[in-house]
Amino acid sequence: MTALDTASTSPSTCSAAVTPGSRDLRDLPEQRRILVTEVPGPLSRVMQKRRKEALPLGLGTMLPVFVERAGGGVIVDVDGNHLIDLASGIATTSVGASAPAVVSRVQEQVARFTHTCFLVTEYDGYVAVAEQLNRLTPGTHAKRTALFSTGAEAVENAVKIARAATGRSDVVVFDHAFHGRTLLAMAMTAKEIPYKAGFGPFPGEVHRAPYAYSLRWPGGRDHCAREALQELEALLDRVGADRIAAIVIEPLQGEGGFIVPAPGFLPSVAALAARHGIVLVADEVQSGIGRTGEMFASEHEAVVPDLVCTAKALGGGLPLAAVTGRAELMDAVPAGGLGGTYAGNPLACAAALGVFEMFHTHDLLARARRIEVVVREELEPLARELDVIAEVRGRGAMMAIELVRPGTLEPDPELARAVAAQCHSQGVLLLLCGTFGNVIRLLPPLVIGEDLLVEALDILAEALRSQL
Repeated sequence: MTALDTASTSPSTCSAAVTPGSRDLRDLPEQRRILVTEVPGPLSRVMQKRRKEALPLGLGTMLPVFVERAGGGVIVDVDGNHLIDLASGIATTSVGASAPAVVSRVQEQVARFTHTCFLVTEYDGYVAVAEQLNRLTPGTHAKRTALFSTGAEAVENAVKIARAATGRSDVVVFDHAFHGRTLLAMAMTAKEIPYKAGFGPFPGEVHRAPYAYSLRWPGGRDHCAREALQELEALLDRVGADRIAAIVIEPLQGEGGFIVPAPGFLPSVAALAARHGIVLVADEVQSGIGRTGEMFASEHEAVVPDLVCTAKALGGGLPLAAVTGRAELMDAVPAGGLGGTYAGNPLACAAALGVFEMFHTHDLLARARRIEVVVREELEPLARELDVIAEVRGRGAMMAIELVRPGTLEPDPELARAVAAQCHSQGVLLLLCGTFGNVIRLLPPLVIGEDLLVEALDILAEALRSQL
């Protein structure tokens, strides 16, 4: 029996009245691209006018369409357009936006009760999710898990735990990092616009080291991992390693550009942290819960972090986050030092148990790996054809292409925006990212049909060719 086999847990977690996964798959939207109107259509444009009067400008939108329903690999807008989903709600709906096991469990839980606050009275769903994460995160050591609501909360609580456990104050993070939008998480995030500009001053005691970004490493790919580690070591020497509570790193960077670190860099960082008694925190908010073809991106290089932060896909579209880590570290915080009013909400916990079930019953790790194969088969020949594609990169269903001006490594964010806009108009939802705004990222649901995925990639290829 695997860890995922235990996702059903106790009988009260999922009543016999509703069988998990029993919702008929035929309830999903028709799984094909259908354009009834232009995108966005007239009803979405009307609703957009209402939005502008009610919401602040600071809430951006990638594609201004309003959604009627979604599931599988398709989003249906209020105008009846069926869009191919290559975004997954920024990696939150990895099992689909209306996954049967998630929907059934949430329906059953909402009929029982919506909330009590786990800090006041307890419920078994919270414990069941923690047990799953304790089993699934890398390493065989004793672990504990605390649940929260957002990725930024998880990251900030990981720093709190590291500080409490070590008695140290400082934190090391990396170039191109994104860790969230709360104050400490913004200090830890690298990109100024739009995430940090105008929101300071930020907390101190945060130090930034180079990430092993092979494509743009000044000394070339062959020297990237070694030289990046040397710069990290030099930073620890300057600051004083005995002041550093935590090194916080994304095993595969998200908002920074879907950057896969140079081979060997992550294990070397882990070894360096261990040598100095520094807590290694893996921010797996975007890369975790199966997105890269392993349950956690750290596993690709057999790295065992001290603390692992998860969110996004964990809740199957509901707000849920977690810090999972070594028992002795997690237990360093006294009672009352962790938590939150909505942390580990029972509906979100029910959804997470549905997510774990979907991974087991649908072999979603294999499907994530297959998505990478399909994306590379479609886009790597295109990269050889078009010199504006500097690199096709990523792992599993977390793939990207970086766009540059021909014959250079100069970022081309204008081309990225134009390509994305053309794809949107043709019914393919994809996102941009990267420090320079020049990376097109692909985050399809792991349940997407291969025909839909190939169609979307063909539209992306045509958009690239037509913009040149």
